[in-house]
Amino acid sequence: MPRMPQLTALAAAVLLTFTSLLLAADDTAKPKIVLAGDSTVTDGAGWGVGFAKSLSDNATCVNLAMGGRSSKSFRDEGRWKNVIGAEPTYVIIQFGHNDQPGKGPKRETDPKTTFRENMARYVDEAKAAGAQPILVTSVSRRFWDADGKRIESILGGYAEGTRAVAKEKNVPLIDLHQISIRVYEELGQEACIKMQPPGPNGKEDITHFNAVGSQLFGTLVAAELAKVLPETKPLIRDDLPSEAEAIEIYRQAK
Repeated sequence: MPRMPQLTALAAAVLLTFTSLLLAADDTAKPKIVLAGDSTVTDGAGWGVGFAKSLSDNATCVNLAMGGRSSKSFRDEGRWKNVIGAEPTYVIIQFGHNDQPGKGPKRETDPKTTFRENMARYVDEAKAAGAQPILVTSVSRRFWDADGKRIESILGGYAEGTRAVAKEKNVPLIDLHQISIRVYEELGQEACIKMQPPGPNGKEDITHFNAVGSQLFGTLVAAELAKVLPETKPLIRDDLPSEAEAIEIYRQAK
């Protein structure tokens, strides 16, 4: 009789281990979406968290985006190898911000040549690894014209390069560049301030997102994914708000 508590504890430990293995196996069996990109995709400063929250329980999301990286440096640092090593079902790829002139030779690319070559190579290698690539044009920075009514984008060449590669390679495209410009202009300059995270040395951050900004744009990316690649619809929450509803939720957020 004195051994009964020990046997009970052992049985409980075995059951817990078995349950954990089952849950791990269940997660492994789910389609895996891996995010590759710069800071505007990360969980800390981009739309990554909002996107993950917009997924159903039928999918897992791994965010391997890294701030400050370009389509060139992300590969050169071995980060793309980690993306493929994660064995994704889908790879969502967005670059452009750090490919621009002025970022230095380790990051800069030409939007008409080397940037397109890098993006095309990502697509080819994702396919070769058995994953479905989805390209995303760079979310726009919030540069306003003199009247404060229209966005003046400086990422147009990279957005166009991404569109061209998506068309050439016949892969799904989420045109977040155009979506973000439309949403910014609908909200207006003052309302957009609410999505800004604290900038360095008190400066305005007109590129990245805080929590409410991430939720807004993560929702829009998820909704667009279901449109451009219908097979992913079961992976997206069925109660996801429409663009108009997401904008209103953002307006009401504190």
